[in-house]
Amino acid sequence: MISVSLCTDAADRLVIYRRHFEKAYMDSTEEFYRTRAAKFLHENGVIMYMRYAEQKLSEEEQRGIRYLEIGPHSNSLQMLMDRCVSVLVTAFQEQILAECPSLIKGNEIDKLRLMYRLLNRTPDGLDPILTDLEIHIKNQGLADMDPERYVEQLLGMFRRFSALVHEAFLDDPRFLTARDKAFQEIVNDTSVFKIELPPAQQRSHSSKILPESKCPELLANYCDLLLRKTQISRKLTSDEIDAKLADVILVLKYVQNKDVFMRFHKAHMARRLILDVSTDQEKEESMVNRLREAGMPADYINKLYRMLQDTEINKDLNKSFKSMYSFSNNNRNSISDMVNIKILNAGAWARTIERLPVTLPRELEDFIPEVEEFYRSQHSGRRLQWLHHWSNGVISFNNRRGHFELEVTTFQMAVLFCWNDRPNDQISFENLHLATELPNVELRKTLWALANAPKLKHQIILCDCSSRNPKDFTDSTLFWPNQDFVLIKSGKIQTRGRVNLIGRLQLSLEQVKEHEHNEIIQLRILRVQEAIVKIMKMRKRLSNAQLQTELVEMLKHMFLPSRKLIKEQIEWLFEQRYLTRDSKDFNTFIYLS
Repeated sequence: MISVSLCTDAADRLVIYRRHFEKAYMDSTEEFYRTRAAKFLHENGVIMYMRYAEQKLSEEEQRGIRYLEIGPHSNSLQMLMDRCVSVLVTAFQEQILAECPSLIKGNEIDKLRLMYRLLNRTPDGLDPILTDLEIHIKNQGLADMDPERYVEQLLGMFRRFSALVHEAFLDDPRFLTARDKAFQEIVNDTSVFKIELPPAQQRSHSSKILPESKCPELLANYCDLLLRKTQISRKLTSDEIDAKLADVILVLKYVQNKDVFMRFHKAHMARRLILDVSTDQEKEESMVNRLREAGMPADYINKLYRMLQDTEINKDLNKSFKSMYSFSNNNRNSISDMVNIKILNAGAWARTIERLPVTLPRELEDFIPEVEEFYRSQHSGRRLQWLHHWSNGVISFNNRRGHFELEVTTFQMAVLFCWNDRPNDQISFENLHLATELPNVELRKTLWALANAPKLKHQIILCDCSSRNPKDFTDSTLFWPNQDFVLIKSGKIQTRGRVNLIGRLQLSLEQVKEHEHNEIIQLRILRVQEAIVKIMKMRKRLSNAQLQTELVEMLKHMFLPSRKLIKEQIEWLFEQRYLTRDSKDFNTFIYLS
């Protein structure tokens, strides 16, 4: 037998195959689809054509596997598919891409996935889709945003477009990047919602401060709605709350000014812990852990952990104090049972400690030294600073229509107690100012909250000022308790109930001018001195207890003097030779004419 080799070049055994079969096979395939593809697109439209193109690409790939040389030294199949992609996809790329915006807008997952598979075969076919997706997400994010539902809409969009990228584009990193770029622009945009830095924070009057996005503040507010006892949180299951908080963290990563979020979140958390309105302590800890895992600054996270730690320590502290106080006073129904003490670490809870004196009810004023003595016995060397503007309580309000429990701030309590001994009197702004020792600005805000609570149809306090602005209160503006106050629920009158007047607990104070506070103190001192002299001049001789009783009765229409103030002014009158002590009774005073 004689064998003849048609290919004498051992290095290229496929020369005849390539020259006489491969080229002809590919040319005829390309020519076959060149006319048929255009005709099919014209007759059936883009969507049907994409299905046709994908089907033909699959058929030609299977046919090529059967007829073409497959091996390490042959790239025939890849060459065939490149020619088919060119004639079936690249040639009609513009027509296919023209459908992309409407498909994205309509959330057409299956059609977009088909488009992705086709155009992913071309060198730059996906770039226009990436652009269309990014533009669409930005337009959706900046259009028709409802201020009250901003975060819900934002999180809904994030979930929707994340699902789109996952299902239609198979979590292609290029599409994930396009989504991220779009959301970064949305959450940092200032055209929809923005916050202006206050002038006091500007370095100079000439420096221009650019507005910042309000998104971080709104995200913090949304977290507060989920972590606080609200109508929203009560309707959600624990798993639903966790899912929404996880979404917040995902969106937070796009926020540029995260310090704004941290500031608002910390303030909201402080209010929840102080007012005991957290939905769940474990949820609070879980949120702090999420923020730590998201890369929030360590010093910020450590302060949040310390705040949570303080709340746990205070539970044991209160148990010990109540037990000790009740035992020492032999009274299980003492005021200690009604008071919840919170000892807070200054470094964790506040950047600066702002203090503002206020006239407390006498029961609380007498109770404070007991707390201080107990704390010193537990922690020697530590000093307590009372933050009355962080405190709150519940007081009973009885009028001729019924009995109500009012949840109030300490400032509101100080104002309302001015009527405790004279519930039917009208008291001027000037006398309330004097009685409470509150600065002008704080007193105006407090009175406004009591006289204009937005959720109440009947107000707790009435006034003779018709203005709708607390700045219009004058020294002679009169205020008095509403003896006809009732609650209206579902159109029905209720003569008993609980009313929350606290609203947003104030954690920082308006800047109070030092001379204004000093002016109030000096006026109070003069009034106490004047009243003591007047009483003693008439009585000639009185015990300390009798003097204090008559002094309070005389001054109660202006303010209730503290025991400390009374004691200091009696000592001053001793020094000025207005009074002297009885030689036989140390607690009896004699007037010197």
